[in-house]
Parts: sequence; structure tokens; C-alpha cells
Amino acid sequence: QVQLVESGGGLVQAGGSLRLSCAASGRAFSSYAIAWFRRAPGKEREFVAGINWSGGSTHYADSVKGRFTISRDNAKNTVYLQMNSLKPEDTAVYYCAADPLNTAVRYDYWGQGTQVTVSS
Repeated sequence: QVQLVESGGGLVQAGGSLRLSCAASGRAFSSYAIAWFRRAPGKEREFVAGINWSGGSTHYADSVKGRFTISRDNAKNTVYLQMNSLKPEDTAVYYCAADPLNTAVRYDYWGQGTQVTVSS
């Protein structure tokens, strides 16, 4: 069992930056792929960025490519999402999710989410 806790959300002006953190419990965390998703008001949840167990492979949604960076520190059981050049359309609740089998499609554990609001 893995518990995920997101933090780092907040209110920021367009063009600004935020760094989200996803802290996990459980010794198996370092073997899990982790991804960030987001859900904007009135929209479906969408994939934002993912990272494999070692950090050696990352992938991004086209909408955030070049602006967001996902990374992990397995010694701290934490995954980060550095978000730069934020836009109002990035406003959403951001969730991290764990993929124990590194499938990149099946996420068994989810955090409670952290709100990101970007003002224009």
C-alpha cells in the first residue's frame, strides 16, 4: 500500500512558477512509476507528466512540454513537478498517481490533489 500526499499548489500570476511535490509512504515507492494528472473545472482529468521508477524516462503532455519538468528523489520518496511559464489554462487540481508495474497506463494509488490557480 502506498499513500501519496501532494503539496506546493497555490495562486500565481501568469508567467510565474510553482513546484509541486508528491510525498509517498512505503519502501516500494522507488520501484513505482509516478505521474501527475490534473482536472480543470468542467473538464475531464488529463495526464500531465510521467516518470519511470529510476527517473531515466520521462514523458509529457504536449500542452506542458518545454514548460514543466518532472523529477524524483527516491531517497526522499518524493516526486516533483516544476511548472514554469504558467498560463491561466494550467489552473486545475493536480494529482499524483503511482503505477506499481510501470505500465504507464494503470495507476493504482492516488493522492488527494493540490489546487493550482493561475491568474491572468
